[in-house]
Amino acid sequence: MLCAIYKSAKKAQTYLFVNKRDDFSDVPEGLMATFGTPTLVTLVNLATKDKLAMADIEKVKENLSNKGYYLQLPPPIENLLDQHKAQMQQQNQPK
Repeated sequence: MLCAIYKSAKKAQTYLFVNKRDDFSDVPEGLMATFGTPTLVTLVNLATKDKLAMADIEKVKENLSNKGYYLQLPPPIENLLDQHKAQMQQQNQPK
């Protein structure tokens, strides 16, 4: 299963996987408007891969087969202040 991967011009660390190079016919118009002008990153043969760096390969394959595209969003931003507060609360609780 060959697919093309594009990066977003508008959204950092956002990638769009499609079945055919430069064929965005299955991608909703609203998503394309938000995504911006796609820039080709690479072509990948998913049949020869066991895993991908930032996406579940089985989910990618399923979405490509069912929808014709897969959108990879950036990982959530860690809120270090909230993590610190939670740790402080745990430490201050009576045992």
